[in-house]
Amino acid sequence: MSRHAQGDEQAFAVLVRRHRERLWAVAIRMTGDPEEASDALQDAFLSAFRAAGRFRGESQVSTWLHRIVVNACHDRLRRRKVRPATPTEDETLDVISNERLSRSGGGTDHASRTEARLDVHAALDLLPLDQRMALTLVDMLGYRVDEAAEILQVASGTVKSRCARGRAKLLPSLAHLRNPQPPRDVTSGRGGANPS
Repeated sequence: MSRHAQGDEQAFAVLVRRHRERLWAVAIRMTGDPEEASDALQDAFLSAFRAAGRFRGESQVSTWLHRIVVNACHDRLRRRKVRPATPTEDETLDVISNERLSRSGGGTDHASRTEARLDVHAALDLLPLDQRMALTLVDMLGYRVDEAAEILQVASGTVKSRCARGRAKLLPSLAHLRNPQPPRDVTSGRGGANPS
């Protein structure tokens, strides 16, 4: 980062290559939309490029970059709430294709994974943004609580409480993913479990 701030034209490209995949994972998990994630990541890299001279080295470069990506995602999510997006033609075709695959018996694994992923993103969208960001970093991306706290610029206890409150709110919406219904016994008209 200091080489970039001193005018080395290749230094920022090295940073991008080094951190791009992990930052993309953050952006896609936070936005739930590849196009939004791509735009947020581009915004974040542009912000980092412009702000490199102000980087004081008080945290690691990766933490600083993550914070910028989280802020870019936060901005995009806030804007998206103001103007809800309508599905694009491609997204509509994807949904139709998945429905056809599941009806024809092919791709049920893929269809059920896609459905579960959509359920998770829909449930996350219902959470307050601070809880969503904490859960995304800790539960979905595997950051330690102290790392998430540094990225979000809050205390570790705040991250823990946001995660706990978020998990409690998600549980009713996602319980079906954790405990699928037992197969139904079609011969007796009862579920798979023996009644007592």
